[in-house]
Amino acid sequence: MKSNQAAASSEVNLSEFDGVRYLHLGTEWVQGSMRVAAPYDIDLEYVQRMMAWLLFVPPESVKGRHAMQLGLGAGAITKFCYKKLGMTCTAVEINPRVADVCRAWLRLPPEGERMRVVIADAGHEIQKDEWFSTVDALAVDLYDDDAAAPILDSAEFYADCRRLLTEDGCMTVNLFGRSASFERSLAQIVEAFGARAVWAFKPTREGNAVVLAQRTPTRPKRDALAAKAEAIEARWQLPARKWLKVFKALER
Repeated sequence: MKSNQAAASSEVNLSEFDGVRYLHLGTEWVQGSMRVAAPYDIDLEYVQRMMAWLLFVPPESVKGRHAMQLGLGAGAITKFCYKKLGMTCTAVEINPRVADVCRAWLRLPPEGERMRVVIADAGHEIQKDEWFSTVDALAVDLYDDDAAAPILDSAEFYADCRRLLTEDGCMTVNLFGRSASFERSLAQIVEAFGARAVWAFKPTREGNAVVLAQRTPTRPKRDALAAKAEAIEARWQLPARKWLKVFKALER
């Protein structure tokens, strides 16, 4: 695993195939993507699943809420939240080149009243008081250049993430990794949030295992989740009904 200092200066490059533009950090491993013909849609299945927090809030309440992304990648989550959901968005990215490439080649919106990119170490930035209890949807996708393991993956880090959330806020985390242990990472999240607050997807075909943790645990009835999933599909064209087949609470 690279140090945060190394991550801050990693090479950033792009490739393109069959209408999809891919972001890389100096290796062949994909760190994000954008379908050129639909730049504000979410292309990758696991990234779509990181929007599962929508199952836990009223659809009409989404506009104006605050989304924060730790690790900008290709900016898919931030772009979707900003353009499609009408949210206020903050992205925390350690490498300024990633932000520059996202703006130049991946249609990241310019900074403004609802859009901010903070160039900083996410582990340090989220400890600032200004962010506490301000984030409704926190997306954590912090990987080294080889996409081998999360850079930040401790109970202390996840406890800091929990402090960012509003009362009905959620964190979603991508736990893909060839050398990372899903069970170990899950245990760190449970330690910070409590088992009753944690939900998990089955891994995608590519091995991405998305975990969701609620600031305030809830247990919606299955029919209520199904109704919410239908509303999400109708309003935002995310495959939310499919989510419910592979998404469940850690503790019943």
